[in-house]
Amino acid sequence: MALENDTQAPDFDLANQFGEHVRLSDFRGRKPVALVFFPLAFSSRCTGELCELRDNLALFRDHGVELIGISVDSKASLRAWAEQEGYDFTLLADFWPHGAVAREYGVFLEEKGFANRATFVIDVDGVIRASFITAPGESRSLSEYTAAVAEVAPADLDAASR
Repeated sequence: MALENDTQAPDFDLANQFGEHVRLSDFRGRKPVALVFFPLAFSSRCTGELCELRDNLALFRDHGVELIGISVDSKASLRAWAEQEGYDFTLLADFWPHGAVAREYGVFLEEKGFANRATFVIDVDGVIRASFITAPGESRSLSEYTAAVAEVAPADLDAASR
């Protein structure tokens, strides 16, 4: 079962597409984070979803929210995919132990061997404030991201964007 809103987000330490380690706790006290779990790099639906995020990156940046994608792919695969698609945001490899972070968040699909499409928007204090998960094979909508980001946008940034 996926983690619920208003619970502390589990910390993790994963390598990004460049091999640098990223910890969720590094953002605590600094900025909110949108964690976007997706099944597999280079798959058509995941590419479509992340290209939509790439094309709407201002939604996150204008609200001071760090966008982070997570999959069970290796960092090398994620780097090649990010370069091919022009992704200018962090992609994390939940490669080994296989899907450990997705399991902690309750979104790993054991029978498939990868994470479901799930998004957790975490506030500056490390608390999940918004989340949404689609059924296997269904894409997430940009309107869901817009509503979720509004839940954690710092008041001064939110007011400035109106």
